[in-house]
Formats: sequence, C-alpha cells, structure tokens
Amino acid sequence: MKLSSREAPGYFAKPDPRHTGLLIFGADAMRVALRRQEVVAGLLGKGDDLGLTRLAAGDVRRTPSMVADALKEVSMFSSGQRIVLVEDATDALAPALTIALEDWSPGDAYLLVTAGGLNARSKLRKAFEAHSNAYAVGIYDDPPSRAEVENMLTKEGLTDLPRDTMGAISDLAKALDPGDFRQFLTKLALYKRGDDTPLNSDDIAAVAPVSLDADMDDLLHIVAEGRTGEIGPTLRRLQSQGVVPVTLAIGATRHFRLLHSAASDPGGAAAGLSRARPPVFGPRRDRMARQASAWGLHKLESALTLLTDTDLTLRSASSAPPMAVMERALIRLAVMGGRRG
Repeated sequence: MKLSSREAPGYFAKPDPRHTGLLIFGADAMRVALRRQEVVAGLLGKGDDLGLTRLAAGDVRRTPSMVADALKEVSMFSSGQRIVLVEDATDALAPALTIALEDWSPGDAYLLVTAGGLNARSKLRKAFEAHSNAYAVGIYDDPPSRAEVENMLTKEGLTDLPRDTMGAISDLAKALDPGDFRQFLTKLALYKRGDDTPLNSDDIAAVAPVSLDADMDDLLHIVAEGRTGEIGPTLRRLQSQGVVPVTLAIGATRHFRLLHSAASDPGGAAAGLSRARPPVFGPRRDRMARQASAWGLHKLESALTLLTDTDLTLRSASSAPPMAVMERALIRLAVMGGRRG
C-alpha cells in the first residue's frame, strides 16, 4: 500500500509491528537514512539494535532466499520485536523481496527496505504498493512540516516554546539539511539542559550553524563597519588558511545582499534579518541590523555593484593579482561605508 506524505510522519514515529514491512525510497540518502533510523527506534526502542538483522543488497542478490529465511529466523539475543533491514535495494532485488513479502506470516520479523529514487514503474515499489499489509513511501526534498518540527522538539525535551522562537526554528528547518537540523536540535537540547528559562533567539544563535567560516565572518564585519586598518591583517590570516579571492567575493556578496535585504524590509532591518533564509539570530542579528541601518539602501546597492564587478574581474583573464584585486575592493567598501550621506 502507498503511505501518503500526510500519514508518513505519524507512521515513522509509531510503526505498527503487525505490518509486514515498509519500503522507504528517495534520492536524498540522508533523508531516507533519518526516516529509517526513526522506524527502527519506533519498533525496537532508541539505541536498541539487538533485534535488528542487516542484509547487504549484494548478498541478497546472490542468495535471494536469505530474506525470507531471515524473517522467520528466531534471534538468540532478542525475544521481542525483530527487524530485517535491506539497505540500498534496487529493482534487481524485487523478485527476492516479493517472495519474502508473500511468505510473511504473523510472528515473522518486520521487513524494512531502503532504496534510492524509484520511478512509478519500479518493480520494487509495485511489490510493496500492491501488498495488502506492507507500505511504500517516497521521501522528497520538502522541508519538515511544523507538526514534524514540534514532534522532533518534543523528543529532545524542548516544549512550550514561545511563538517567535518556534517560528525561528521552523525557518531553520527549511534552510538546513535534515541531518544538520537534527544535530542542531540535539545541541540545542544539551545547551538548555538544566536551564528552565524560556528558549529564545540568543539560545538559538549560540548553537545554530553559521553559513560562513568564523574568520571570514570577522573580515566581513570589519569591512561593513568601515574598520579599514584591520582588513590587511585579517585578509593575510585567511589567505594563510587557503581561502581564495573568489570565495571571499562570494562571501562578501552574500553578506551585503543580506544587509540590502534587511535595509529594504518594511518592518526594519532586524525583522528583515529574522526573515532571512537561514534567519540571523541574537547578537549577530543586532550587529548586522546596525550595519544595514548605517549603510542605507543606496550605498548598499553601490556596494553590490562593486562586488559584482570585482567577481567578474576575478573570473576573467585579467593579469592583476587576484588577492590584490579583492583587497582593493574590500578597502573601497570599508571607505564607502564610512562616508556619511
């Protein structure tokens, strides 16, 4: 049977052990793996893998009967729920898995299969979708819904969040990769352990991943705040770390686009930064809001023009030393930001 995208999150959290099994497929291996982990934890309990039997796809291809045999095998180590897991399955395994599904009877292990992207004509998909007691579900690149985010927060012990904090976390869920988002929630829960104060944007900022390397972030703040004398030493440090001029141009353009977007927001610079993807939190948001207000829309447009020209020069056949071109552009930006009017 097909498991709809609306029903899937609830089933992943509480899979029914009376079902024959589940096929999880999708092009994003990380998303599929996270759902597989959730199903295993839902059936066996978190951190318990005594009832889990893993079968390699290559072994199943060579010995098709091993899946059906494993489903009926009684474990020496676990008398409770059992799972037979086949990962990275393809249509080549469809005959073996179809036989295993047909031979399944109550009391057998739960058959959990993961696969990459499968089209509607896939024999593997059809085997699960046509079965009366097994499910197939596709995992796509859609960000988690608010209900899914709330469920993940609850599992980490984070409940009763203020509305604005919940909104900020939902925005991060849309911006981050699934694995990075789960890691962020785990870090956030550890950060708040023993702290009974309401979760706020400063807490999020303390553990949220940032898009730029810290040293590069320092350089961009220096430029945006017009601290011309600090550009050279910071740039040398980045250069010694292997950062190339084009990377600096991309990072600077991203930073100034964010400032431009913030300065354009009708709700003010801070509101614009909160609505960015990913959103900017805490002290970093306050700092960038001050930068956006100090620059103003007109100068930020000029800054973006300068950065675009610099990027084109760096990618062209120009004979000028690339790092010197980038340094000159950053100094011009810092001087531009320091002018009034």
